[in-house]
Amino acid sequence: MTTAKRLCIGVACANPISTLQCPTCLKLGKESFFCSQDCFKTSWVTFSYSPFGLALGLSPYAHYSYSPLNRRDGRRGFRKWLSTGYRLTSLKSEHKIVHKQSARKNPTLLQSLKDLTKPTPLPTDSETGIFDPFPNFPYTGSIRPAYPLSLTRKLPPSIRRPDYSEDGVPRSEQNRGSPKNITILNAEEIEGMRKVCRLAREVLDICAAAVRPGVTTDELDEIAHKACIERDSYPSPLNYVNFPKSICTSINEVICHGIPDQRKLVNGDIINLDITLYHGGFHGDLNETYYVGDKAKANPDTVRVVETSRDCLDEAIKLVKPGMLFRDPGNVIEKLAKQRNCSVVRTYIGHGINQLFHCNPNVPHYAKNKAVGVAKPGMCFTIEPMINLGTHKDTTWPDKWTSTTTDGKMSAQFEHTLLVTEDGVEVLTARFPDSPGGKTPIPGIGRNVEGGDK
Repeated sequence: MTTAKRLCIGVACANPISTLQCPTCLKLGKESFFCSQDCFKTSWVTFSYSPFGLALGLSPYAHYSYSPLNRRDGRRGFRKWLSTGYRLTSLKSEHKIVHKQSARKNPTLLQSLKDLTKPTPLPTDSETGIFDPFPNFPYTGSIRPAYPLSLTRKLPPSIRRPDYSEDGVPRSEQNRGSPKNITILNAEEIEGMRKVCRLAREVLDICAAAVRPGVTTDELDEIAHKACIERDSYPSPLNYVNFPKSICTSINEVICHGIPDQRKLVNGDIINLDITLYHGGFHGDLNETYYVGDKAKANPDTVRVVETSRDCLDEAIKLVKPGMLFRDPGNVIEKLAKQRNCSVVRTYIGHGINQLFHCNPNVPHYAKNKAVGVAKPGMCFTIEPMINLGTHKDTTWPDKWTSTTTDGKMSAQFEHTLLVTEDGVEVLTARFPDSPGGKTPIPGIGRNVEGGDK
């Protein structure tokens, strides 16, 4: 039996090895024979692949160094640095990578944090082509993004569009003025709000009827998008500050702003569908959380968080009338949530809505908040409490949108667009008699139930 001749491990080298080895590899207990000193030096520096450069539209086969002078400017500084002709380093040691990989069997916390920002090959399902674009991100629960996202869905040119539809910048919202400057709608504008909110309810109900195990959130987005077109309406989330889809789909520990993708719903999930339409120059906004399959309704904790969120919204709406302080709903919501051993998300709040998607007033959902303003007839705004089983704290995925609980426990949300009337409130996005979903009894509602912030 003959043995194969051992060859140099240098880049593109087929010469037989000599006795020369990399001294660092020897310390690490690894074999790395080269044919000569020159071959070793040549192998020390080679081109490498950089997904980060590819994301910026640069060459995918180069590693780009970063200018410390522009570090504070982030991505914008990086672009500026390239365009002004500063030194661009396209060389990186491939053999050094081997050293670092070997030395990091037990990485320090600092090094682990640094590694989060470095390019990593994306593990892709060979059968479906689905992958997680953020494999190094420390997710808090079981939900993962399932990319690739489908292509941006188009709309007929005849559909009226908000100002951000092309470039993602809602310029009309940038001059909100004092928090006390709250729009009061006239009779004609109120009719415009009634119509768009009714259409938004129709779209939500159509989308909710399709919720079942096995359907993907991208399929739900497509259903809602088509329903918007059928109603001559623009799906307000689409390209709002560059949001890529027509609705938000938030599953389990996702609090809000989940991006529809290729993940299939499974029995036991809960999913929040957040729908907003733009029609006739007005926005109508609502959302509900739905149980996916019988397994979800059989889980007492799942039912507790969903129904607590629903009840918190209902109790807050009872307060709405002329003279209500916008800080008051938070007191009622947090009191009920705590009674159910749940917590209230503080990062996201209710908002004014009319010709603008988001405007004054701010309506926080937590107690002892500092919101200003008093409800008056003709004002429109949302109340949309996000209720968690565990901590109220949240974290955001690298997609800059998806917000999840920091402990990975479930979160639920319900939302209505409300109109203050002369003697009370009109729920513009109220459920129809045949709307999907609806209340489910909470097991053990009269007993002390564990979980949540105390």
